Amino acid sequence: MPSISHLIRTACISLAVSTAATLSAEVSIPETHKIGGFALGTQAYTFHRFTAFEAIEKTAQAGGRCIEFYPGQKLSSEEPNVQLHHNATDEVIDKIKAKLKKHDILAVNYGVVGLPNDEKECRKVFEFAKKLGLRAVTSEAKADAMDLIEKLVKEYDIMMAIHNHPPRPRDPNYKHWDPNYILSLVKGRDRRLGSCADTGHFVRAGIKPVDALKILEGRVISTHLKDVAPFAPTGHDAPFGTGTSDIPGILEELKRQNFQGNVSIEYEYNLEHSVPDVAQCVGFVRGYTAARR
Repeated sequence: MPSISHLIRTACISLAVSTAATLSAEVSIPETHKIGGFALGTQAYTFHRFTAFEAIEKTAQAGGRCIEFYPGQKLSSEEPNVQLHHNATDEVIDKIKAKLKKHDILAVNYGVVGLPNDEKECRKVFEFAKKLGLRAVTSEAKADAMDLIEKLVKEYDIMMAIHNHPPRPRDPNYKHWDPNYILSLVKGRDRRLGSCADTGHFVRAGIKPVDALKILEGRVISTHLKDVAPFAPTGHDAPFGTGTSDIPGILEELKRQNFQGNVSIEYEYNLEHSVPDVAQCVGFVRGYTAARR
């Protein structure tokens, strides 16, 4: 018969394994929806002049494999008064799931969405993400909401990525442009809390994206991948490899960090006819990663 100490030791090991499994049980993105090792697709805001259905279609046309939705996009041309957001009905969610399945596009993320220090409102976002099977949600969460968000991240096993915009001259309290500030919001918290690194906005903040990624190492949950020209607050999106963001360096750094999240191409230029540009971005990642093997 095993000793009491042996039984206690075995129980502790089992608990540790169980806890570790729980902490790392977030949705993983299958290899079938990766390009060159990256879960590459679009942020639907790239196509915000179109419907969510059209955003899915255009993502597929451009060669993307994943999509990140944002709140408030019109659902379809057939139902222009219906919006896709976290208050959507189950019927709307079923329709978007069917459209995703038709084009073999995987929904991976949702944002940028507000997550206030209000449990009822935040739960709506996490419930929506759960119904869609999302890996993460993206927000520019404030410090006072982080305890609540951490609680929900643990409960739902859905990650939360903090997004960054450039500095706001009229709002000195806005600090999300600084990767060190984002890191301070998640330091010491659950590992499912981290960054949605918007590389274009880092450039517009005067920060080299690779430097920002190194600061955020271990906490990069997703990225809005942009190449920006020129390297200035006024820089606009450009096809990968033609701007100043150093896309090769970014891809290498993400690989080095064993990044497993979604890479969302958010292309806010040539808005009416951006599919060829987005396809060029997809092609750059495909070609660059193939050449590095």
